[in-house]
Amino acid sequence: MLVLGICGSPRKQSTDYVLREALTMMEEKGFETEFFGVRGKNLSPCRHCDYCIRNKECVVKDDMYEVYPLIKEADGLIMATPIYNGGLSAQLKTVMDRCRALGAEDVDYLRYKVGMGITVGGDRSGGQELAMQQIITYYILSGAIPVGGGSFGANIGANFWSQDSLQGVKDDEEGWRSLRKTVKHFSDFLDVYK
Repeated sequence: MLVLGICGSPRKQSTDYVLREALTMMEEKGFETEFFGVRGKNLSPCRHCDYCIRNKECVVKDDMYEVYPLIKEADGLIMATPIYNGGLSAQLKTVMDRCRALGAEDVDYLRYKVGMGITVGGDRSGGQELAMQQIITYYILSGAIPVGGGSFGANIGANFWSQDSLQGVKDDEEGWRSLRKTVKHFSDFLDVYK
């Protein structure tokens, strides 16, 4: 089974690091993984021009065409975002919005796939829950099954406090606990759908 990690950070720092660690955890559980990062990619926002509705593909030919086949193939998705202005990054939102073309091609492109989220904020309460809600909402609207980590510390997913540094993420014991719990629930759900 394939797990696709989508990193919504334009930098190779904390969010990238945590997502790669989550994918390593999934590999240790026997899953195949792929990583797609927005850093250095040419990703234009959705124009909402309805070209995809009429033609079953996006009119904008950019690096989204690298991730489209991975999303279709994946059994599970992990979306990770840094916190920008109390929410998810514009880059991850662009990926979500541009998947409208996948929905135009096949409305069930994410149906019954399992999805989890990772958020990394510079402040302890910097918008992680709001960004996680956006990720979960994307999964629900697309027919995917959103998975959190369960009660007591990881209710809606894996949330980190970076203190604006990679070392801050590495030292965030609560963040790592939330990631381990969420990865466990995520892998359990994927096992059910094998």
